[in-house]
Amino acid sequence: MNKVLFLIIAAIFALPVAAADSGNGKSLSKKCSACHGKLGIARDPEVPHLAGQSARYIEKSIINFQKGERQDRRMSLVVKNLSKEDIKDLAAWYSSLEISVVEPNGN
Repeated sequence: MNKVLFLIIAAIFALPVAAADSGNGKSLSKKCSACHGKLGIARDPEVPHLAGQSARYIEKSIINFQKGERQDRRMSLVVKNLSKEDIKDLAAWYSSLEISVVEPNGN
């Protein structure tokens, strides 16, 4: 009995986990770029930058807009029909973008 249970548990952990597709996320991000910028850097100070954000934060934010827990007319419309895979792909794309910070001279 223990061997069977062990084999079942081992088989479950051996199943491949679907990795997010940042290439698909890049393609999906085209509809986000009007507000969030082509590479996730927004020009509007009221719109957050997405480049370099953690994938978990981006996923959670999108899901919260879908559920109505966060409110923004534009965001709610854009994310309304995104699948879980689309959300993971978008999050993978934006989190893969590297940003750098340069300290001003004299500091």
